[in-house]
Amino acid sequence: MANYKIQVNNKNYEVDVDSDTPLLWVLRDNLGLVGTKYSCGISQCGACTVHLNDAAVRSCGLPIASVGDAKITTIEGLSDSGDHPVQQAWKEVDVAQCGYCQAGQIMTAAAMLKNNPSPSEEEVIEGMNANLCRCGTYHRIKEAVLLASSKIK
Repeated sequence: MANYKIQVNNKNYEVDVDSDTPLLWVLRDNLGLVGTKYSCGISQCGACTVHLNDAAVRSCGLPIASVGDAKITTIEGLSDSGDHPVQQAWKEVDVAQCGYCQAGQIMTAAAMLKNNPSPSEEEVIEGMNANLCRCGTYHRIKEAVLLASSKIK
């Protein structure tokens, strides 16, 4: 076990965990931030997506020892009151069905829009392609990302 100092959602934490503990489990089990979901466990589905220095990363495959002094943002820290443009668009378009993948979808979309605030429809499809939705709400996800893009402008 080792002691790691991490910054999550603009708060500083110290956690005593094994160096190979995935960030996902540190967030959920040590910090009680359960908005980030576990699904595949092999960094393939996107349910566990968080931001590491504003870049979307899969937290289930990222060992805590690799985080260093990076700034971590989870779905709980994306906005104080759920008013991030992506979160607003998600509600307006009524994207969620079961909701399990939604935190990862939203975090991926927010990171993508930070880098490209005016993506084309094709860029949205490509940027969101690696996030799986078992309910198949891909059309609504695309619509919400494009709507969020218009809110950012």
